[in-house]
Amino acid sequence: MLSREDAGAVPQKVRKTTAGTAAAAKGTSAAKRTSTAKKAAATKATATKTTAKKAVAKKAGAAKAAAAPAESRTALVRRARRINRELAETYPYAHPELDFENPFQLLVATVLSAQTTDLRVNQTTPALFAAYPTPEDMAAADPETLEQLIRPTGFFRAKARSLIGLSVALRDRFDGEVPGRIADLVSLPGVGRKTANVVLGNAFGVPGLTVDTHFQRLVRRWKWTEEKDPDRIEAAVGALFPKSEWTMLSHRIIFHGRRICHSRKPACGACPIAPLCPSYGEGETDPEKAKKLLKYEKGGLPGQRLKPPADYPGRPAGPLEAG
Repeated sequence: MLSREDAGAVPQKVRKTTAGTAAAAKGTSAAKRTSTAKKAAATKATATKTTAKKAVAKKAGAAKAAAAPAESRTALVRRARRINRELAETYPYAHPELDFENPFQLLVATVLSAQTTDLRVNQTTPALFAAYPTPEDMAAADPETLEQLIRPTGFFRAKARSLIGLSVALRDRFDGEVPGRIADLVSLPGVGRKTANVVLGNAFGVPGLTVDTHFQRLVRRWKWTEEKDPDRIEAAVGALFPKSEWTMLSHRIIFHGRRICHSRKPACGACPIAPLCPSYGEGETDPEKAKKLLKYEKGGLPGQRLKPPADYPGRPAGPLEAG
C-alpha cells in the first residue's frame, strides 16, 4: 500500500512525463516547420537563380542581336535557303502527318486537326471514313452520331458543324468533288488558308505554305520575319523561296518544330541548324541533355501516322485503344 507521500508523488511524476512529451512533440513540430521552411527557401532560391539566368541569357542575346550588323536582304535569303537545305538532309522523309487516301479525307482530317494532334486525328478518322466515305454521306450525317465519332479530337460540336457544312457545299456546289483552287476551298465552312494550302499542296500538287503554330514559331526564331499575322507570314516567307519549294519547306519546318525546336524547351544542343540560328541558346545546349528532349522518330518513339510512308524511318503509331 502506498504512503500518503507516495500517493501524492504519482500525479507529480505523471505531470512531469506529460510535460516532457509535450515539449518533445513541440520540438519535433518546430523542427519540421524549420525543415519545411528551409526546403521552401531552397526551392525559391533555385527558381530565382533560374529566372535570373534566363534573364541574363535573354539580355545577352538582345545585346548580341543589337551589336550584330543588320542582315541584308541577300544574306537573309541565302541563310533561309541554307536552313532549308539542312532540313532537307535531316528530314528527307518529311511528309504530311495526317493519314488520307483522297482529297476529301485530307480536307476532313485537316479540319479535325485544329487544337489537337495529328496522331489523335489519325486514330479517329478510320471509323469516321468507314461511316462517311463521301461528301454526300457526310452531308446527310446525323449531327449527334458524327459528334460522337469525332469527340476524341476536341471541339467536336463546332467541328461537326463544319464537316457537315463543307460536305453540303461540296455536294451542292462542286458535284461532290474537292475543288483544286484556293478561292473555292476557303469558301467552304471551317476552311481557311492554312487548311486550303495543306489540301492543295498534298492532294493536288499546287505549291502552298502551311502556316501553323510550329511554322510561325520557327520562322520568327530564325528571324525570317517579324510578322505575327499568318497571312503576312505566308507572304514574307514565300518571298524568300521559289514556289516549287513551298510545300516541302512547310513539311520540313513543321517536322523540325515537332521533333527538335519545341515551343517551351527547344533542343538546341541536338539541332542540325544551330550555327545558322540567331536564337540558339533559348533551349538546352548540352548535347546529351538535348537528346533527351527529342520526340517521335528522333527520340526513338512512334510517329503520328498509323500508316506512314514507306521511307519513314520511325515506327507507326498505334490505334486509339493503344493511345
